[in-house]
Amino acid sequence: MDKVYRAEKKFLISVAEFIKKSHTLSHVMMEDPHNGTHGYIIRSLYFDTIYDNDYYEKQAGIETRRKIRLRIYDPNAKFAMLEMKQKQGPNQLKRSLKISREDAICLTKGDYSPLLKYYSPLLKYKEDFAAECYGMMNYRCYRPKTVIEYNRKAFIAKENKIRITFDNNIVATESCFDLFSPTLNMNPVLDKYCVVMEVKFNGFLLDYIRRLINSIDKSELSVSKYVLGLQQSYLTRL
Repeated sequence: MDKVYRAEKKFLISVAEFIKKSHTLSHVMMEDPHNGTHGYIIRSLYFDTIYDNDYYEKQAGIETRRKIRLRIYDPNAKFAMLEMKQKQGPNQLKRSLKISREDAICLTKGDYSPLLKYYSPLLKYKEDFAAECYGMMNYRCYRPKTVIEYNRKAFIAKENKIRITFDNNIVATESCFDLFSPTLNMNPVLDKYCVVMEVKFNGFLLDYIRRLINSIDKSELSVSKYVLGLQQSYLTRL
C-alpha cells in the first residue's frame, strides 16, 4: 500500500496561463515521464454514501472528510488503484492499493467482497487498508456515483516531494460506471478554457515555486472534480 501525506493548493486558471506556466516549469522541474506531448489521461470512479455524505461534507467545508475512488490511466489497463483521500485541516492523507482489473470491475458493481481476499492471512498480500475500505464501504452503504476523466500534465521536484499538475478537458458521466469502457459517453463539467492547477508538497514550498504561485492572477480555490461531476448530475435532475 502506498501512503502519502501532503499539503495541497488548488487554483482555477486560464488555458493561456497554463501554457505560460507549463513552459516555465519545463525549464526548472522534471516532467512526469508519462506526460508525452500533451499530457496523459486519468479516469476515476468516485464512490459515496446513498445520501451523498462526502459530497455535502465537501460543500459544507467540513474540516475532516474523505473521498474514495478507483483510478485508471488506460481503459486497457490490467489493474486499478483503489484510493482514499482524507482531508485533515490543511493537509491531505492519500492511501492507495493496486487491485486487479477483475476485482475493480466487482467494485464498480457495488460488490466489495474482493477486498477481503487481500486481507486474508492465508494469502501473501495482507493489507489492512483493503479491509478498512471493505468495512467502511459496506457499513456506510457506499455506491458508485460518477466517473470523471481529464487530461493531466505534471511536473516534479524531488525536494519535499513537490508536484505541480495541470488538469483540463474535465468530463463526467453518471449514466454508466464501466470504468474500463473505451467508449464512455461523457459531458464537460468545466469550461474548456479553464484549467485546474494543483500544487502538492510535504512540509514547505521552495522559494521559486512560491513565487510562481504568487504570480498567478487568481485566488486559491477549493476545486473538487468529484463535486464538479456530481453538481452536473444534480443540475440534470432539476
